[in-house]
Amino acid sequence: MIQMFIDAFGVAQGWLFESVIQPLIYQSGFGAYTEEAFEGTEWLLIGVCELALLFIVLRPLEALLPAQKISDRGARWNDFVYTVLHRVGLFSVLIFFTLDPLMDSLAGVLRLDDLHPVNLETFWPGISPVASFLLYFVVLDFFDYWYHRASHQFNWWWGLHSLHHSQRNMNLWSDDRNHLLDDVIRGVYMGLIALAIGVPPGQYVLLVSISRILQSLQHANVRIHFGRLGERLLVSPRYHRMHHAIGVGHESKGRGTLGGCNFAVLLPVWDIIFRTANFTPHFAATGVRGQYPTINRAGLAIPGRDYGRGFWSQQWLGLKRMFEYMRGKPD
Repeated sequence: MIQMFIDAFGVAQGWLFESVIQPLIYQSGFGAYTEEAFEGTEWLLIGVCELALLFIVLRPLEALLPAQKISDRGARWNDFVYTVLHRVGLFSVLIFFTLDPLMDSLAGVLRLDDLHPVNLETFWPGISPVASFLLYFVVLDFFDYWYHRASHQFNWWWGLHSLHHSQRNMNLWSDDRNHLLDDVIRGVYMGLIALAIGVPPGQYVLLVSISRILQSLQHANVRIHFGRLGERLLVSPRYHRMHHAIGVGHESKGRGTLGGCNFAVLLPVWDIIFRTANFTPHFAATGVRGQYPTINRAGLAIPGRDYGRGFWSQQWLGLKRMFEYMRGKPD
């Protein structure tokens, strides 16, 4: 069954590349990137499959079991734009022209210097593909936990990452609501980790796809949890919603200083080990404290910070926050 799916996917990738991508590549004068374009076609096709799966499974669940009533459908639509750009559009182009060539060049340099990545086969000869996949899954998630936690510890980084947390109507598309600079940094970081530990390219594609699907589930506007045991095995929508909670999930004990809880990307075990877990059984309201109006000592209302409405305004304001937060205290 699995092999049949893999074969069908390979046929679809070949047809899409030969019928659409390759002619465009040559007409645009980028024939030298034909090999990279074929790899990019795989990512494009996976992104389309992911979008279809999210529409078929998660969108009906949001309608059936909403955690909150959506008060701003425009904001949800904007998140959908982020998802399309990230999985089948703009971000895929950035990967194509920057990250993939960078990783390939680095791998080539390492081979010339006779430096080979450490991989599981080195320590565990004969390990099965399934076992190696699961171990790579755990190792990459460990490094992703620390990347995520770091984005909540440094002012300039929070200036970018706070865009992701500014969604007050969190939904299945919100996972991709990120600043492009933050996405590129994470892409390079995770790619370097994968290269360093010897993750096979085919497994890395599947690892990224599964991770993205699970993270879409975490952000979905669904009143779902995995039970006392399940919540400690895999990040659920309720568990991750607490990470987005106003004044709790991305602040230290509600005091307005950077920190927070539930940084685990997929496996809560890292939060448990490093004491950042919060299993409060509550579907919290989401957003950033600084978005909301405050009352000063004179009793006057001070408007909250503007995070922007559309894609470009959110990207621009994210850069402004980054430089501002380098010099002062974030929200």
